[in-house]
Amino acid sequence: MKFNIHNRRYTGSKTKLNIWIESLLDKHCKNYSSFADIFAGTGSVAAHNINKFKKIILNDILFSNQIIYSAFFSQSRYSKSKLTNYENIFQEIKAKSVEKNYFSNNFGNKFFNKEDALLIGHIRELIEKIKIDLNKKEYDILISSLLYSADKAANTVGHYDAHRKIKNIKQKFNFKLIEPLSHQSEVTIYREDANELVKKISADIVYIDPPYNSRQYSRFYHVLENLTQWKKPKLHGVALKPEPENMSDYCRNAAFEKFNNLISNIDAKKIIVSYNNTYKSKSSSSKNKITLEQISSTLKNKGKTHVYSKSHAHFNAGKTDFSDHKEYLFITEVIK
Repeated sequence: MKFNIHNRRYTGSKTKLNIWIESLLDKHCKNYSSFADIFAGTGSVAAHNINKFKKIILNDILFSNQIIYSAFFSQSRYSKSKLTNYENIFQEIKAKSVEKNYFSNNFGNKFFNKEDALLIGHIRELIEKIKIDLNKKEYDILISSLLYSADKAANTVGHYDAHRKIKNIKQKFNFKLIEPLSHQSEVTIYREDANELVKKISADIVYIDPPYNSRQYSRFYHVLENLTQWKKPKLHGVALKPEPENMSDYCRNAAFEKFNNLISNIDAKKIIVSYNNTYKSKSSSSKNKITLEQISSTLKNKGKTHVYSKSHAHFNAGKTDFSDHKEYLFITEVIK
């Protein structure tokens, strides 16, 4: 079995809400040809609806997500037999034959079983060495496959802000390929600040699912970012994080100002915004930086707005009690 795009753990993922979101798209957004997801995260919303649109725009600030989009969405040619051959080679490697490496030295017996960390670091080095034998699509598929395989074996609760305190971490790593999407859409991929990106793109539908609380995604997924870029930076603290990069103002007190600016610059017929109501959470890190009322008022200034809600389990690290969690979807018909 190969990994599909939704087969990863990701805070705020809309995978379980895709059918609901699709039903509302079908109700309000028929016969549109272009769709932009400017905080795309896992990319699962675009993937779920890809056959509805001729043009898709994907954007996210994380390096790991950018390469994952390229691997799944790009229509560039690649050799399945070549990749299967490398998959077989990687699966045959034994941890006993592998020397210590950057990844095992830093993350072994913490975020991963020691042997798993050895294999992950070794395979990452091998992919760089064989890069000359790969085109961009093939390289992106192998890196993305490693990210998915590593995430499946990680000793975490679904992000990398901390690892679980376990003495004997189970060995679970197994390198498997991803299954790229088959589609006919024209896909454009960006890794930019969404507020700047919307000034130079247009789409019939712009879907927005920004971070609303203080959890920085570049810090939550620093291990996958590290594995993707492979710059081997010096790491700090118990969570072994590199120096901060790609920090979002949507996770700070400036979030509402940024959101207002974003909406004012969007060129679209319909704006769709996902929102979850953790504003009253007891956990400070879970509290939304933008309120439901602020989003509603901003969107109503842009056009006629419909609001829908659905009960939905939210991410919980065990520090807060928030039983009445709902996911909201705003659909705004832009007045020009």
